[in-house]
Amino acid sequence: MKNQYDNLFLLIKTLSKSEKRHFQLYVKRIKKNKNSKFMMLFKNMMKIDNYNEKKILNNTKISKVQLSNIKRYLYNQLLISLKIQHVKINYDIKIRQYLDFSRILYNKGLYIQSLKLLKKAKIIAKNYELNTILLELVEFEKMIESQHITRSICSRSEDLSSESKELVEKIKQCNALSSLSLELYDLYLKVGYVRNEKDNIFIETYFRTNTQKFNITKLSFYEKLFLYQSKAWYYHIRQDFIMCYRSSKKWIKLFQSYSNAKKIAPVSYIKGYHYLLDTLFYLNHYSKFTSVLMQFENEVKNKKILINENTEILIFIYTYANRINKHYMDGTFSEGVKKIIPSFISNFKKFCKRMDYHYIMVLYYKISCLYFGSGDYSNTIKYLSNIIENKRKNLRQDLQCFSRLLYLISCYESGLDDNMDQKIQSTYKFFIKMNDGYIVQKEIILFFKNLRSVYPHQVKNNFIKLKEKLIKYYNHPYEKRTFLYLDILSWISSKIENKSVEYIVRERFIKNNLKLR
Repeated sequence: MKNQYDNLFLLIKTLSKSEKRHFQLYVKRIKKNKNSKFMMLFKNMMKIDNYNEKKILNNTKISKVQLSNIKRYLYNQLLISLKIQHVKINYDIKIRQYLDFSRILYNKGLYIQSLKLLKKAKIIAKNYELNTILLELVEFEKMIESQHITRSICSRSEDLSSESKELVEKIKQCNALSSLSLELYDLYLKVGYVRNEKDNIFIETYFRTNTQKFNITKLSFYEKLFLYQSKAWYYHIRQDFIMCYRSSKKWIKLFQSYSNAKKIAPVSYIKGYHYLLDTLFYLNHYSKFTSVLMQFENEVKNKKILINENTEILIFIYTYANRINKHYMDGTFSEGVKKIIPSFISNFKKFCKRMDYHYIMVLYYKISCLYFGSGDYSNTIKYLSNIIENKRKNLRQDLQCFSRLLYLISCYESGLDDNMDQKIQSTYKFFIKMNDGYIVQKEIILFFKNLRSVYPHQVKNNFIKLKEKLIKYYNHPYEKRTFLYLDILSWISSKIENKSVEYIVRERFIKNNLKLR
C-alpha cells in the first residue's frame, strides 16, 4: 500500500498551478464535492512536503479504514481532470477522445456522425504520422462500412482495404526499426562500450542482420528517426564517435526538416541533442561542443522545445551533464563546482523522485569526477559511494567498475588508506565478477598493490613507469574504454609533475587552443 500512497502524493506534487486550479474547478461543478473527504485529502496533501499518513489522518475527517478508497478515488479524479485539460494541447489524447466519442455514437446507431468524428481523428493522425492509432481508426471505419449502409461511395470499401494494407506494412517496418533501436539502447545501458573482439563481433552481426538497405526518401518520419537512433547507439557502443556524430547530426536535422516533429516526439529530439553533444565531448571538439550546447539551451529558453513534466526532467539531466562535460574539457573543475553544484542540488530535489536510477547514477559519477578534478576527494568519495552501494541489477556495470577505480584513487589521495589492501582486493574481485578485467585496469590495481612496499622517494618513479605502460593503450580499440570514463593519465601526470589535476588539464586545453589558432 505504501507504493500506492507514494504514487498519489507524487502525482499531486507534479501538478502545475493551472492543473491544480483546473482540478478544483472540475470538482466544484458538483456542489457536494466542495467539502468532500477526497477534496480535504487533496488540499492537505498539497500543503505537506513529505507523505505522512498519521499527519494526514489527524488533519482530516478521514478514518484509517476509509483512506485507501478515498485515495484511489482522488487519484482517478485527478487523471480525469488532467485528461480534460490536456486534450486541448495533446493531439494523441484528442484522437483518442474522437475515437471514444465515435464508438459511443456508433453504439447509439448514429453511424454517419460516428464516421464524421473518425474522419477528424484520421486527419490529425495522418498529420502526425501516428500509423498505429490510424490503423485502429481505419479498422473501426471498415467495420462500420461493412455492417451498415452509410451512403458512402461504392469504392470506399476498396480504398479502406488498400489503406489498411499499406498501414500494416508501414507499421511492420517501423516496429522492426524501433525494436532494434530499443534493444541497442538496452544493451548499452547494461554493458556500456564494447569490451573486446567478441563483443564487437556480436554487436556488428546483430546490427547487420537486423537492418536492411533502405530508400531513405521513402521512409516516414518515425522510420528515419528509429534508423538514425539505431545507428547512433550502434556506433556509440563500438566507440566509433565520428560515425556516431554523423548519425546524431542527421537525427537533429530530421526534426528541423519536419514542421511538427518537435511536437510529435520532443523526448527523442532532446535525446538527439544529448548524443550529438556526447560525441563531440568524446571527440574533444570544444568549439563545436560549446556552440551546440548554447544552441540547445537557447531552444529550451525560447520554448522551441515542448516543455512538460517529462521533457523537463530530461532537459535537467542533459543540461547539467553537458555543462559538467564542458568543465572537464577546459579544465575548470573548481569553477564548475561553484557554478553547478548548488543549483544542481536544488533542482535535483525537485526531480529525483521521478528520475530513472540510470540517470541518477550517471549524474553522480559526473559530479564525483568534477569534485575529483577540483581536488575535493571527500565529496568525490561521497558521490561514488552512492553508486557503489546501489544494489540494483543490470545498472550500468561499466559505471560500477570505474566508480570503484576512481574510489580507490580518491581514497589514496585523501589519505584514507588504512585498509587499502582490502579495498584493492575488493575492487579486483568486482572486476573479475563483472568480467571487466582489462590490461589498463589491472595495471592500475597492480600499481596500488605494489605501492604499499615502495619507499617515498621511489613513488614518483613508479608513477612514471605506470604512465609509460598505460599510454600505449590510449588508442587501443578496447583498452581506450578506460580513458573515456576516467582521465587517468592527467592524474598520473599530476603526481609526476607535482601539480594539481586541474592545472594539468587546463594547461593542456590552453596549449591545444593556441595550436588551433
